[in-house]
Amino acid sequence: MAHLLIVEDESHIADGLKFNLEAEGHEATVVDNGRKAVAYLTDADNDVDLVILDLMLPEMSGFEVARRTRAAGNFVAILMLTAKDETADVIRGLEEGADDYLTKPFRLDELLARVKGLLRRRRWDGVEGEAPGPREIRFGDVCLRLDRFELTSPRGTVNLTTREIGLLRALIDREGEAVTRGELLEEVWGLRPDTKTRVIDSFVVRLRRYIEVDPARPRHIVSVRGHGYRFVK
Repeated sequence: MAHLLIVEDESHIADGLKFNLEAEGHEATVVDNGRKAVAYLTDADNDVDLVILDLMLPEMSGFEVARRTRAAGNFVAILMLTAKDETADVIRGLEEGADDYLTKPFRLDELLARVKGLLRRRRWDGVEGEAPGPREIRFGDVCLRLDRFELTSPRGTVNLTTREIGLLRALIDREGEAVTRGELLEEVWGLRPDTKTRVIDSFVVRLRRYIEVDPARPRHIVSVRGHGYRFVK
């Protein structure tokens, strides 16, 4: 059984989600504004496996809730609910740390499938068991600590989000191969490979700033024109 936090101010939606998620065997808690959500998610006594997070909330937006949750070191899975299918909203939500998104109005069966997929996906922070492979990866002057969500280089230490470390791990696991943007969207975010978004490129720009000596001339995350990216040690 998983514990889900529903952050939604429309009571009929929140109550419906709680009823259906509990019918699926989960425990569900509801909060109705952004500040309450941040307080709940940054309280070490509250153990949450997944957050269903509306973007339009009283007191604090869903974007800010996601940002503060990640800044506090909480890498719980976040399913973002957006009222309109705006690419800018989707990209911003993903960049703030959301793992997946749904556009309102959504079908219940699709939401339950997304929840199931996010809960099933193994996380590298050890919450749902140890992932296979090394907990520490080194390349060039970089040390990636999977258990701490940390990347260390001579330029300092950076705390990575779930999707940042997921994208980097996906490329490292296929070292030397050209990986398409669609493959990365599907593997790292669980989205359809034909989803129209440039979020992969935005994340690559950010990762290059962390790991490359000269981000304008990358050595480790190399662009493959018309295809995607390749990782090179």
